[in-house]
Amino acid sequence: MIIAANLKTNLTRSATHKYIEELNSFAEESSQEVLVFPAMTSLDSFETKSITIGTQNAYPTQNGAFTGETGLEQLEEFGIKTILIGHSERRHILGESQEFLVEKFNYFKEKGFKIVFCVGEPQEIREAGKEAMLTYISKQYEGIDTEYANLIIAYEPVWAIGTGLTPTLEDIADIHAELKKKSSAPLLYGGSVKVNNAKDVLSVNNVDGVLVGSAALYVEHFSQMIQYADELSQIK
Repeated sequence: MIIAANLKTNLTRSATHKYIEELNSFAEESSQEVLVFPAMTSLDSFETKSITIGTQNAYPTQNGAFTGETGLEQLEEFGIKTILIGHSERRHILGESQEFLVEKFNYFKEKGFKIVFCVGEPQEIREAGKEAMLTYISKQYEGIDTEYANLIIAYEPVWAIGTGLTPTLEDIADIHAELKKKSSAPLLYGGSVKVNNAKDVLSVNNVDGVLVGSAALYVEHFSQMIQYADELSQIK
């Protein structure tokens, strides 16, 4: 399974080093694929072979006149080859369009990056019914190479992120079954994943891992989720 932590705009560089050091001692004993996406200013060369460090964002360019952005040149300094694209906060708060996300996707695909591509629906779309929800999510796949070998899809219901709310396990199973028809890529669930619900979520059919936000800030909680995945992998 894939257990991923999106640290968002949290932790300083020194705090992130401590986080990775503590997590690494646990991850090196695990058989799971562990990804961590630090805050942009906390990117660095971390001493770990058990954790893949990714970037939460980057501009589709080697370098250039793009004030406030991070280009490939900066990622290469730290050997980063994994990127998060399409997170709902970048779609809905920062206004990134599907066209721009496709541009990012194609650029980093060409560079051979592992891409965690996020899809999901807001509350009003979910309340409109399953057909409306699937139509909405399907548009987020437009222009994306769903057969790309280094692709990971993360389904994140927007209304569940940071709210403490989660769909029922039946709902997660249903939407994951539908999304599996669109791509054979590993499919993660994200949206208020906590230490007290992670094992249940990970046990749902077609859930290949989790993308964890605020709960991942606690190393002991995130480590426990990795342990749950290890336990479930032994059962399966």
